[in-house]
Amino acid sequence: MFSKDSKVCVVGIWHLGSVYSACLAELGYSVVGVDRDKDKVENLNKGVPPLFEPGLGELITKNVHLDRLSYTVDLRDALVGASFVLVAFDTRVDDNDEVDLSEVYDTAAELAEWLENGSIVIVSSQVPVGTCEEIKSLIRQKRSSLDFDVACVPENLRLGQAIDRFMNPERIVIGADNENTLNRVEAFFSVVKTPKIRMSLRSAEMTKHALNAFLATSVSFINEIANLCDEVGADALKVAEALRLDSRIGLKAMLKPGLGFAGGTLARDLRVLQKLGGESGYEMRLINSVLEVNRQQNRMIGAKLLRIYGSLQNLTVGVFGLTYKAGTSTLRRSASLEIIRDLTVGGARVRAYDPKADLSEIQGHREFEFCSDPLAVASGSDALVFVTDWPEFKELDFSRIKSVMRKPVVVDAQNMLDAESLIQMGFIYLGVGRGRDFQLTHEEKK
Repeated sequence: MFSKDSKVCVVGIWHLGSVYSACLAELGYSVVGVDRDKDKVENLNKGVPPLFEPGLGELITKNVHLDRLSYTVDLRDALVGASFVLVAFDTRVDDNDEVDLSEVYDTAAELAEWLENGSIVIVSSQVPVGTCEEIKSLIRQKRSSLDFDVACVPENLRLGQAIDRFMNPERIVIGADNENTLNRVEAFFSVVKTPKIRMSLRSAEMTKHALNAFLATSVSFINEIANLCDEVGADALKVAEALRLDSRIGLKAMLKPGLGFAGGTLARDLRVLQKLGGESGYEMRLINSVLEVNRQQNRMIGAKLLRIYGSLQNLTVGVFGLTYKAGTSTLRRSASLEIIRDLTVGGARVRAYDPKADLSEIQGHREFEFCSDPLAVASGSDALVFVTDWPEFKELDFSRIKSVMRKPVVVDAQNMLDAESLIQMGFIYLGVGRGRDFQLTHEEKK
């Protein structure tokens, strides 16, 4: 039986792997994280994670000092004595949200060379149905005599809330095609007090697809309702509040009018389901529609400005928030970048500000001017667009901001600001689904 004194190996240490390694060490396991990137490994051993996640740096530092956690580039050394190996890559996607599994499969080939007998490979990376079987087959082809198995425990973290989501999950899904493997993996996660749901490998992989598809559908649904609310003068925030109070829907339902889902996480699973449907001869009509609604949603920012100005040409637009979401530093696949691209294509000049954005990622973007001061973004602007819902944006001095703008137009893509306060101050305020588009249109007709 596995004990906490045994070693755990975590392969892949960007967001998912760095959180997994730190949390497992915090729970008392002896953990070694592995990655090919020497600089990343050195930083982690110093307590510096690869991207911002609240509390992660402190958790890594604590457990490195307690000798429960270390990071290395040497996979062979990391696997010595490891009974469990967690594959924890943040699975790559291309610009079309198609999954790139090359890193996962390359790692499987390497694991085959050094895995110890009796070990279990737990795949937590977001992978398509059938991937775990393929990993098992790749390892078996290289070492047919090896005694091992593969399990699937899909990750369910959220950027900005990852540590709490790992330590206090609502449930843990465990997929394996062998009863003994299910028992051992359940014992491994017994330190996390939550229901464990056991199923086959393919069922576990499909559960992740289905979960993200359901969440994505919720996002596209409420955005469709919100866009219609803007046209007919209704308030989608009140509509969503009423829906969540229906027990058949629930208080935690993802019914927040605003932008489309971004970051590749949800779209990746939708693309997988599309592909699986195509291969099976089954048309995924709902999934296709969810993706189409989402593809159009972020374009409504430019459409709102067009409603006011008639053209984006020569406008100066300030964008507040560049990261994928509040609580992280990465710009990877963020909605802001999509919105900025559409604005600049339309002829607008864009300035942007973000309190936590990774400056090394910003340096690769020439389509906007990055400002380190919110007032510099607002100065001379024809409009401000609030994209990432950083809490500090609510505390800005809007009277001072208004005084430096060319025209006081605010587009609140997350509905996070105090609309009535801004309107009273003289701002032209446009949220998403607040009915203000309807009101402005009718005012223009008077």
